Order: sequence, then structure tokens, then C-alpha cells
Amino acid sequence: MRLPVDPAYLGFRAGSLAARALPGMAVPAVARWLGMGAATVMAPRRLMVERNLRRVYGDDLDGLELRRKVVATFDSYTRYWIESFRLPGTAPADIARGIRADGLEHIEEARAAGGGAIVALPHLGGWEWGAFWLAEVCQLPVTAVVEQVEPPELAEWFVGLRTQLGVGVVPLGPSAGTACTRALKDNSVLCLLCDRDIGGGGVAVDFFGERTTLPGGPATLALRTGAPLLPAAAYFDGGSHYVVIKPPMEVQRSGSLRADVARITADLAAELETLIRVAPEQWHLMQPNWPSDHEALQDSRSSRRS
Repeated sequence: MRLPVDPAYLGFRAGSLAARALPGMAVPAVARWLGMGAATVMAPRRLMVERNLRRVYGDDLDGLELRRKVVATFDSYTRYWIESFRLPGTAPADIARGIRADGLEHIEEARAAGGGAIVALPHLGGWEWGAFWLAEVCQLPVTAVVEQVEPPELAEWFVGLRTQLGVGVVPLGPSAGTACTRALKDNSVLCLLCDRDIGGGGVAVDFFGERTTLPGGPATLALRTGAPLLPAAAYFDGGSHYVVIKPPMEVQRSGSLRADVARITADLAAELETLIRVAPEQWHLMQPNWPSDHEALQDSRSSRRS
């Protein structure tokens, strides 16, 4: 008997087809329209966006200004998806015309040493676009660690999408560390989204003034392989994109591996804060990321039920 196709999978496939059919000039308007709708109906995600914006701007952010910034964040997130869906088949020359970058020399210097580079990014702006630019325009070998999603057919479709973009995919899981080490030994550019501890068991840090955990993988890989650790971000910049790749972080051994990973991860958290503060409305972190987020979600659900 043939199993029914998951609605989430069908939704993403339909969204991909619709995004590719859009004229380029229509993308900003469609993103704004869809973003406003998403900000209205996605109450749990809206709450997380509100909390994150207050972490950046301060607790005084409220009322109309908060609502405006929340809608801008959903607008940015919708643009991310539309542009990601449109990437397969986009000519490298078109990518090159729509992007400017600072700091590419840090990746080039790392690869000249032969041990690859670790690019540590937040969920900010058009990070898929940045990875495609590295792979297709700069002609660099790029590997990315990606979150496992359900259902399996949706996960397989996402892998296929990124593979079409010339990006090697490593699923997050027990074997990810070995695969990442291998990619660095092959002199690849390893892209790691690291502002959310998806798998749990991360390193405790202060992040925007509140204690949480962030993944220790970037620091561990840098210490064990000697690959430079480069904080980076790919911002939306009007109708184009702006990629920033910062200089290598200090990752020398100074004590036990555990202590060094904790120290470097705390330093990376500070670097991520700096990158996010440039464009907080492009920070697409819409899941609970601090212990207090889970409490706030529970309180919100209880209020809606009462």
C-alpha cells in the first residue's frame, strides 16, 4: 500500500515551484505580504522573535516599534526561503552581480595552508545564498552541517536542494564530527550555523546577557584540526547581499580541551552578537534558544487556553 505524502513535504515543494515562477522584481513585495501573514498566524514563532529583538534592543522595545520590527523579521525570513528556492538554476554571473564581500582573503589564506576553514554563522540573512556564492562563484569546495528534519522525504529533498547548489551536506548527528574532520582534511570550507544548540549538550555561555548553551563543535574542530575559525554573516543589503568574513579567532590551546572549548565558544558567542547587532531584523532564530524561552512559551499557551 502506498503511504500518503506528508503535507509539509508537499508544502515545501509547492513553495519551491511558486518561488521559481515569480518574476525577480516581484520577490520583495511577495516576501512582505507573506511575512505579514506569517507574523500574524505563527504565534509561538512571533513570541520568540519578540524576545530575541528585545535581547538585542533592550526591554524598552515595545508597542508599535516592536510590532514593526517583528514584521520586518518575518519579511526577511520569507525572503530567505523565496531566494533559497530560486537558487537552483541561477547563473553564477547573476549571483556575482548581486553580492559584495569583505574578508574572502581569510578563507583563501586558510585554504592555502591546506587545512580548510571553519566558517561560523548565525541564522542571519541569506546564508544559503552565501554558501552558493562560495561554491559556484568562488569555485571553492563547501560543506555544510544541516539539521535533520521530518518527514524523511522532506529531509531528502533539502539535501537534494543544497547538493544542486554545489554544497556538500553533513546531517547533524553522531557521525557529523568525523565527516566534518574529513571535509577539513580535504581543504573544504566548512559552514556551521552555530547560534542555536540544536542537538543539546552544548557549552554554557552568556549570549545577549542571558545564560544558554551553544554548540561546542566549531571550537572543538578548530582545536583538533588546526583549521582557522572564521565568524561570518551573509546580510540582505537592499536588493542584493553583503557577506562579511571576519579574521581568524584565537584558538590556541591553553589548558584542558574542555576548558579551551568553553573559552573559545564564549568568545564565539560574543562575535555572533556583534554580527547579529548589525541587522537584528534579519536574525531568523524562531525556536526557543534560552531556558526562559520554554517558560515563556508555556505561559503563552496557558494564557490562550484560559
